[in-house]
Amino acid sequence: QVQLMESGGGLVQAGGSLRLSCVAGGNINEMIAIAWYRQAPGKQRELVATITRGGSTTYADPVKGRFTISRDNIADTVYLQMNSLKPEDTAVYYCSKYPNLGTWGQGTQVTIAS
Repeated sequence: QVQLMESGGGLVQAGGSLRLSCVAGGNINEMIAIAWYRQAPGKQRELVATITRGGSTTYADPVKGRFTISRDNIADTVYLQMNSLKPEDTAVYYCSKYPNLGTWGQGTQVTIAS
């Protein structure tokens, strides 16, 4: 099974931007779809965005128009470009195969200061 590793989190001011990266330890095309999820303190993990092998994307309502998921099949990497960030976007962000079958990486912390 291809392992995924997240990076790119950090602390930014509200209105700022971050780009998260999800690097696959193998051929990313082995996965039909990949997703970004997030888990805020005290809340359940939620789906943020998905991207299929063919490049089709979906987004959760709270991030539509602000986040963009993309993939580089040569670099075996999936990105999450996050713009116009809000304090409520603060969470640990995870990438995984979609649908997730119960295996999670360490995630990357995103903190948005108001």
